[in-house]
Amino acid sequence: MVLASVLAVAVVPTIAAEAGRPEPLANLVPKIVWESCGPDFPGAECAVASLPLDYDQPRGDMTSIALAKIPASDPNGRLGTVFVNPGGPGGSGVELVLSGFGEYLAGNLGGRFDVVGFDPRGVGFSDPLRCFPSEEALNAFFADQPVFPFRPRQFRPFFDTYSSLGPTCLRAAPPIAAHMSTADVARDLDLLRQGVGDAKLTYLGFSYGSFLGTTYANLFPDRVRALVIDGVLNPKLWSTGRQIESDRVATQPVFDEFLRLCDEAGPACAFSAPGGSEARWEALADALRREPLVLPDGFEYSYDLLIADGAGAMYVPEFWPSAAEFFGFLAQAVLDDPAAATAAADARVALRNLLSPPGLNADYPNGFDAYYGNHCADTEYPSNFGQFRATGQYASRGSQFGPYWWWSNAGCAAWPVNADRYTGPWSTTTSAPVLIVGNFFDGVTDYAGAQAVNRQLRTSRLLSYAGWGHTAYGRSACATAAIDTYLLDTTLPAKGTVCPANPNPLLGDPNARTAAPAILVGLPPSWLGR
Repeated sequence: MVLASVLAVAVVPTIAAEAGRPEPLANLVPKIVWESCGPDFPGAECAVASLPLDYDQPRGDMTSIALAKIPASDPNGRLGTVFVNPGGPGGSGVELVLSGFGEYLAGNLGGRFDVVGFDPRGVGFSDPLRCFPSEEALNAFFADQPVFPFRPRQFRPFFDTYSSLGPTCLRAAPPIAAHMSTADVARDLDLLRQGVGDAKLTYLGFSYGSFLGTTYANLFPDRVRALVIDGVLNPKLWSTGRQIESDRVATQPVFDEFLRLCDEAGPACAFSAPGGSEARWEALADALRREPLVLPDGFEYSYDLLIADGAGAMYVPEFWPSAAEFFGFLAQAVLDDPAAATAAADARVALRNLLSPPGLNADYPNGFDAYYGNHCADTEYPSNFGQFRATGQYASRGSQFGPYWWWSNAGCAAWPVNADRYTGPWSTTTSAPVLIVGNFFDGVTDYAGAQAVNRQLRTSRLLSYAGWGHTAYGRSACATAAIDTYLLDTTLPAKGTVCPANPNPLLGDPNARTAAPAILVGLPPSWLGR
């Protein structure tokens, strides 16, 4: 409650421009007043900045942007502020900083930076977009729908329900709904940069945060001090509605590695089987496609849930022992021993708790609303069911995970794009090189995305991690050290640097259920985000 009250304080920007002339952004720089975030977050400081709702009318209505900061512990050696974004869209930078990541990053940087997370416009504590009157109403909206349609009778109802999201949300007419493009978030970030007194931006963005980073770089190429993007989306695909070209094939190679490493681990992997884990998975998937498993509480665990849980587990290989345990109990229950259903249900709850830790905003966690408010503002999708289903078939031909990534985009089918969105060009030359970090086996933002942005940004440098999982910072000691060095003194890793893969995660202790704060970045949320 202390955090919420602190973030309820508005901070008035300085505005000084002649009437009738476009407002220079420099005249909109907010005065940011930091206060304690409360006793639950010792040492952390919070603030709210007031920024233009519509940059075409900067003297009009304002929107509130919530921030959280871990101050530099070495004020005499302080270099500035590093802004962080956890992804989504819809992820909370405030929660990221206050969850432990802020202290983790600040420590890695020797206390020489303030670490600041902000909730992008419409997200979390920042004048949030809310499409429904309550969380119960939100859950009821899609309660009768599968995660994605896979039976013939499911396709049209799923599309009709999700495509009604835009009219439902816009009918509520919250002003922020019309102003949530990533380009506007980048404009906000530039004013926040000036508000903390930095001449140029220092930034670390994960997953969707890479799209924010590349958008900033192309809108403000002369204002980059050090910009890192980790877990990289190809902006040409994301901004044109063609991300499915990546998504349809991205997750399968990582899942194949999970199965291969399970076989390599043998009895240490709870999903291993005499005939091989791939055969066991295919048998499990085929059985659930035919008929769901009824769990002890009456819940029907169906094929779409299996695919969603499989994709979700690929985010964090450190949790693969838990995933293997769950899939093992599930296979027992479906294929061999119905009595194992209770163990499967318990293991699934444990896995979901690992992958979806509770947030700070218990009143109405608006990640679902914010995801669509931002993504639909940026990206235009087909509005016709026939076109949508045809792309769904294209997705399914890519891999078993393709439909999982595609069909949720139906939420944008009747949601108009924002006139202020940015769609390129993406090939600018920045004032300092951008560090691009890509994992060989990232099932959420594939390695090809990092390679593409490396080609697009003329002075960028690609750092690769040869292992598994979504994003590398805090996962690979080699990549983490290289990123820290670059943020501190802008020294890039050598061209062509490839950090070695960590040991087989399925050979680790299956009872180890903790992870460094950094590897929890970009986790699969309860909505479909990155």
